[in-house]
Amino acid sequence: MKRLTAVLLLAGLWGCNQQTEKQVIEEAKSENIFEVVNPDYETSPYTGMTRQHWKDAALYLLKGAFSYVDDLDDPMKFPKLPGKSYPQKESQVPTEKLEGICRTLFVAAPLLKDDPELEIGGIGVAEYYRHQILNLLDSTHASYIPHRREDQGPTQILVEFGALGMSLFVAPDILWDPLSQEDKDRLAATMLSYGDGPTVPSNWKFFNIFVLSFFKDQGYEVNEELLVHYLNKSLEHYRADGWYNDAPAYDYYSMWAFQLYGSMWSEVFGKEHYPEIAAKFLDYFDDMIDNYPYLFSEDGEMIMFGRSISYRMGSIAPFPFMGQLEDKEINLGWLRRISSGVMLQFLQHPEFMQDNVPTLGFYGHFEPAVQNYSCRGSVYWMGKAFLGLLIPEDSPFWTAKENNGPWEDTFQDDQVYNKYQEISNLLITDYPGIGASEVRIWCHEKVADDWQKFRSTENYNRLAYNSAFPWQADGQKGEVAMNYLIKNAKAEWEAFRLYTFQKYEEDIYYRDVVLETDENIKMQLAEMTLPNGILRVDKNLSDKAVDMRMGHYALPDLGQGISSTLQTVGEYQATIIDNGEYQLAMVPLLGWSETETVATQGLHPVSDSSKVINVSTSFDPAGEHIHATLMLWKRSGEEWTEKELMPVATIDVQDEGQSVQLSFIDGKSRSVDFN
Repeated sequence: MKRLTAVLLLAGLWGCNQQTEKQVIEEAKSENIFEVVNPDYETSPYTGMTRQHWKDAALYLLKGAFSYVDDLDDPMKFPKLPGKSYPQKESQVPTEKLEGICRTLFVAAPLLKDDPELEIGGIGVAEYYRHQILNLLDSTHASYIPHRREDQGPTQILVEFGALGMSLFVAPDILWDPLSQEDKDRLAATMLSYGDGPTVPSNWKFFNIFVLSFFKDQGYEVNEELLVHYLNKSLEHYRADGWYNDAPAYDYYSMWAFQLYGSMWSEVFGKEHYPEIAAKFLDYFDDMIDNYPYLFSEDGEMIMFGRSISYRMGSIAPFPFMGQLEDKEINLGWLRRISSGVMLQFLQHPEFMQDNVPTLGFYGHFEPAVQNYSCRGSVYWMGKAFLGLLIPEDSPFWTAKENNGPWEDTFQDDQVYNKYQEISNLLITDYPGIGASEVRIWCHEKVADDWQKFRSTENYNRLAYNSAFPWQADGQKGEVAMNYLIKNAKAEWEAFRLYTFQKYEEDIYYRDVVLETDENIKMQLAEMTLPNGILRVDKNLSDKAVDMRMGHYALPDLGQGISSTLQTVGEYQATIIDNGEYQLAMVPLLGWSETETVATQGLHPVSDSSKVINVSTSFDPAGEHIHATLMLWKRSGEEWTEKELMPVATIDVQDEGQSVQLSFIDGKSRSVDFN
């Protein structure tokens, strides 16, 4: 119902009594939304999706890509969206075409495995990809990829050849075996020139690994010493609880990329050739079950955070492979529910597809989330989700009854649930009251050092990320959501981004933060999760006067406007905004002088218009140093009780701000202790 409501709101149809569900479905069809035909609500009571529907979804995406193909020689080249994505110059076009071929192949290869004779628009899909692969080797062709120069470092071509190596492992009988020996040798020479070479100290090592492994598997002589070196170096990225560090970030790559690559490599090659290394990857793969599924919402929706957001459903790629683990008590029905839910989160959103191709964004095109290494075809990296189709039909991943895991049998609506990972310092929180998940995660990157301009941005620098409230970009006038902005020496609003984790103690998450352009502007941050929101108690250590702002999550306008109201609760005042789906409330407790509802344009990934509640003050080192704030939420249409708006009974600042004693109206107490 939640997803149907969202579609109604986005279409501006909410409140139209004449609008039947059938009409909504017809509207969805006209908006090019994926439809689950003949849903199976016995096996999958939440989504109706089975393995066949995953195949339908893959074919839906692949048909969109093939709408640009009239004959075998047409590349997978799609309309460029405005902004920072490439190509920005003609020399980048061959790489753009390479991405289109190698990434759509993630969608095509599993389908070809089931149906080698698959045709789209009268074109044989297998023949098309074989033809395109050979074009890469033809020095007279516009798609030609030359061998890596000896002095050349790692490039995007390595990434795409790593992807091609994975697909060759998936369907060698379709993509590799039909090639002539001469063509096989030429392809091996080209791909190995990149695989047997330098890489980036991140998940990129797997691209070398898959190239080297595939050709070793085919009997070619490869640099085995380098292969083993990259395998061991990849294992060194592992920290704990299923999380790898992607040098330096923790994000979806840390889980779905490392875990998918490691487990898949182990199955298709590693167990036979390097069993000890494969055993380590599979052992680490098993670790992820205890926390990664909790990162997704009750409805099986992913959180918008980290780079490469346009890869979307790639986030669930490891889950089907959990069905291959033997003698494990894993709730595979829950994992499939999450996986299918994430697929529908995007496939059934009316702005997901544009020009028959997924946009560069979270839903529609959203330039603040785009990275400059992406082209339009980059989005098909999400096709790795369909590698799950390699899991046999009789696997319990496909046959187990869909369920909501702890959301239906453990979680209680009036509670909040935290999962803290000690080594990575991640905090995953689940809020049964609204069915949302949330994460607090690494960020410590200077703009001055961030040459690709993504690790210092809103992709990472928010105080928290929530599945119900996608992050909003900062505005030049001081509009901010879920972060602090400081007026710096240039009189510009600058976001905090240099966070240092301190501790997680008695359900309180502590971080320090320093302003990049002035190390004397700094704060100690402490936050605790509540059943319906967050309580922040932050200490300002700055030695100078400074103007500062802090924002709640933002709400998009879903077609019926966003109301703003005030509600008095004791001696405090709550500011509440409501967009017809959710309400957000902000209650300043200490240290803030003004609260305002800020209307924004072009900053939110869901709607061009949005609103956010901001608090602000002119900090004086001689005055109040503690900034305490309640940031709350609930569904639209529900009344706020005084207990919900003001769960804090007393707040007492002691020892010149070194300690803040809190008592709550439910009788509990907390002590926020700053070092």
